[in-house]
Amino acid sequence: MSDTREYGIEELADLGGVTRRTVRYYVQEGLLPAPRGVGRGRHYGSEHLDRLLQVKAMQERGESLEAIRGALAGGPRRAASVPPPQVRREVVTRIVLADGLELTVSGGRKLPPPGALAELAAWCDERFRKDEEK
Repeated sequence: MSDTREYGIEELADLGGVTRRTVRYYVQEGLLPAPRGVGRGRHYGSEHLDRLLQVKAMQERGESLEAIRGALAGGPRRAASVPPPQVRREVVTRIVLADGLELTVSGGRKLPPPGALAELAAWCDERFRKDEEK
């Protein structure tokens, strides 16, 4: 028996524990198949929900979107019409340590506590100031 239930983007996002924006992004990145229909008639089915939950579970295990995309690429659910992305995207956090000095941290990395960042900022500021004085 196949599940013929249809979901709007809001309902799919709620069931998957993500935002509508995330659903759209996953479709754009080829992690979810495109919705059925066009315009306001677009809808999602059980295969979309299954895939969304699968992607979310893999992310919660710490896998990157690139790794998830690779794992899903060999599966039978991948939409044949979605070409692989040509651009690598990565979410990062940019921390300004001092004027002209920044730290970029990959989205998958846990940030140190604020006190440790303050110590790093002070050390970097002092170190770079010494180098400028030479």
